[in-house]
Amino acid sequence: MYFIDVQGTLISDIDKTPIKGAIAFIDHLNTQKIPYILITNNTKKSSSDFFYFLKEQGFNIEKTNYIDPLMVLQEHLHVKKIAAYGTDDFLTNLQNMNYTIDFHTPEAVLIAIKPDFTNDEYAQMIEFTLQGAKLIGMHETSIYAKNNLKYPGVGAILKMVQFATQKPYSIVGKPSKLFYIKALEKLQLQKENIHFDDITIISDDVVGDLVGAKELGMETVFVTSGKFPNENEIIPSLHVKPDMIKADISELL
Repeated sequence: MYFIDVQGTLISDIDKTPIKGAIAFIDHLNTQKIPYILITNNTKKSSSDFFYFLKEQGFNIEKTNYIDPLMVLQEHLHVKKIAAYGTDDFLTNLQNMNYTIDFHTPEAVLIAIKPDFTNDEYAQMIEFTLQGAKLIGMHETSIYAKNNLKYPGVGAILKMVQFATQKPYSIVGKPSKLFYIKALEKLQLQKENIHFDDITIISDDVVGDLVGAKELGMETVFVTSGKFPNENEIIPSLHVKPDMIKADISELL
């Protein structure tokens, strides 16, 4: 049974097209009736829009096979006034979920991803956090890959603000325990009595996905089809190693 990352694992970080073997792997799971959940850090599109985008790319999935941080946000974030940082589409998603975007007296600082954060935005994050706003990340990705460049991921930004303020932060999506529990509950709709140690998770982000999953007992597969095309860029410095390393998901067929 599988948790499967999307960006960098099933679809390319460059052009969002399916990676070699990705559609065939999902078709294989469907044919063999092997339970699986796609666990994506999508925050730019609404959950529904991104799900249907994946179907348009050729992935034969049902909504029971899909989860993203927007789908669990309201169980994690109970305040309404938030200073939110991310793409314009992300802010629109939040407003559609009845959150109020507030850059004066926010109750929480909520960080997603975009490639063009400014120093002024970092200064706002720090100031609001020092004033008592909760510091929350939509996920904890280590690196954001776009246009063949590597930008600091949400996890890296959270670490920076935490270091500057000495305030704790929490995570909505991967690799938070809450997110993995919600994904497990969806998996249990496909087959009862599944536990974390029954699951293999496949991802291109060791730090942002696999370390937390391994601590919960999952088997971990790191693919170099995403943000780290060379495993030696990241693996030697890790204190927790993935159980397997593959070039891409086709090697698991």
